[in-house]
Amino acid sequence: MTSEDWISRVPAAVQTWLGGRRVEEVECVVADMAGISRGKAMPSAKFARGDRMFLPTSIFYQTIDGDYVDMNITHQWTESDMVLTPDFTAATSSPWADDVTIQVIHDIADLQGRPMPLAPRNVLKRVLDLYAAEGWQPVIAPEMEFYLTKPNTDPDLPIEPPIGRTGRVVASRQAYSMTAVDEYGPVIDDIYEFADAQGFELDTIIQEGGAGQIEINFRHGDPVQLADQVFFFKRTIREAALRQNCFATFMAKPMQHEPGSAMHIHQSVVDSKTGDNIFCAADGSETALFHGFLAGQQEFLPNVIPMLAPYVNSYRRYVPQGSAPINLEWGPDNRTTGLRIPISSPQARRIENRIVGMDANPYLAFAASLACGYLGMKRGMTPRSAVIGEAYNYDYALPRGLLEAVDAFEENPAIAEVIGPEFCAVYAGLKRHEAESFLAVISPWEREHLLLNV
Repeated sequence: MTSEDWISRVPAAVQTWLGGRRVEEVECVVADMAGISRGKAMPSAKFARGDRMFLPTSIFYQTIDGDYVDMNITHQWTESDMVLTPDFTAATSSPWADDVTIQVIHDIADLQGRPMPLAPRNVLKRVLDLYAAEGWQPVIAPEMEFYLTKPNTDPDLPIEPPIGRTGRVVASRQAYSMTAVDEYGPVIDDIYEFADAQGFELDTIIQEGGAGQIEINFRHGDPVQLADQVFFFKRTIREAALRQNCFATFMAKPMQHEPGSAMHIHQSVVDSKTGDNIFCAADGSETALFHGFLAGQQEFLPNVIPMLAPYVNSYRRYVPQGSAPINLEWGPDNRTTGLRIPISSPQARRIENRIVGMDANPYLAFAASLACGYLGMKRGMTPRSAVIGEAYNYDYALPRGLLEAVDAFEENPAIAEVIGPEFCAVYAGLKRHEAESFLAVISPWEREHLLLNV
C-alpha cells in the first residue's frame, strides 16, 4: 500500500483539507472504556506499509484514574494483543497539529479475527446487528453540552467560569443569548474552523444555561458515524479551547451552582428496505413499535445507567427541579420528562433520551439507549401514559449513585445478552472499583463540616 492508495480511501473532506500536501504523521486510534483516544502515532511512510498493528487488551481493564482492576478473567495479565485494522471511512484531520496529521479510527479484533467484545465501538455494532436482523436501521442525532472554564491546574480548587472578551467573568442563566456566545467568540471561531477542516456537519451552536456552557447539535445519521464524530469532536473542542487559553470540560457537573451537561440523544428507526420511519403509521399515527421502543426505555434504562452516567460526578446532575430529568416519563414537547417527543412531522417522529450525561462514552451511550428500545420493540411492550404538564414532582426513577447503578446493571440478564456478557462483566468491575476508590477520598466538605464539629 502506498500513501496515494490509502489517502484515496479517506473521506473527501480530509482530501480537500490536505490539498495535495504530504501527510507527515498518522494517529492510529481507538476509544477505550472512558472514550479516551488511545493508540499509536507513526510516520506516514510506516503506516503506508500496512504492517499489522497491535494493542494490549489491558487498555480495557483501566479505570478513569489510571488504575488497573483485577477481575476473574483467565490469564488477564498476559497482556495478549489485539489486532488493529484501519477504518478509512473513519479518518479525519488534526488541524491543530504542527505537522500535517491524520487520525484514523481502527477496528479491533482478537488474533483469530473475531471482533473484540470489550471494544466500545464493537459493543455499539453488536446492538446495531440485532436491529439489522429485524430489518431495522436506527437513526440518531446527539446534542453535546460542555463548559469552557478558566484553566484549572490545582484539583483542590473549584472550577471557575472563563473571562469573556469584555474582561468580565461569563455570566450564567443566559440560555440562548447571542451576546453570551460572543463573549468567547474566538473559541467558537476555532471550533467552526476545525469542524470544517474535519468535515463535521454541525447543526447549531447555542449558549446553554450555565456560565460558559455551550451546546452543539449534530445532524441525524448513522449511530456509528455519529459516535465517531462525538469521539473526535471532544478532542477538537479541547484543542480549540486550549488555543484560547481556557479549558473545555465534559464533566456532567463541573460547578456546584451551575446546571449539568447532557448529551441528549434523538432516536428513530427506519425500515432498512424502504427507509420509512417505523414509528409512523401510514396515516401518520404512532405505531406499536414506537410505543414498544418507549416502553423499553422506561423499563430498561435504569439497568444501563452506568453506561449513560458513568462516574460518581454524573449523579450530581440528577437533582429535583433541575434541568436534568430524574424521571422516565414521556410526553410531547415536554422538557421535564426524561423521554421527550420533539415537535416534528409524523414522518420525522423521534424519541429524545434526556437522561444521558456528556461524560458518557458516545459508543456505549448510544448502544445502551438503543438496546433498551430494541428490547421494548421485540417484547411488544406498552409504555405508561404520556405526561401532560410538568413532571418535576415525579419521584426518582434513576439510581442515586454509581454503586447503586452498578447493582442494577448486574441484575438484568436481558441487558447483558443484548450488549454482551463479557463486556458487561468487565465494565461493572471497572465502575465498582471507581466508585469504591472515590469513597476512600476525604472531601473538602468533610474537612469543613466534620473536622471540628463532630
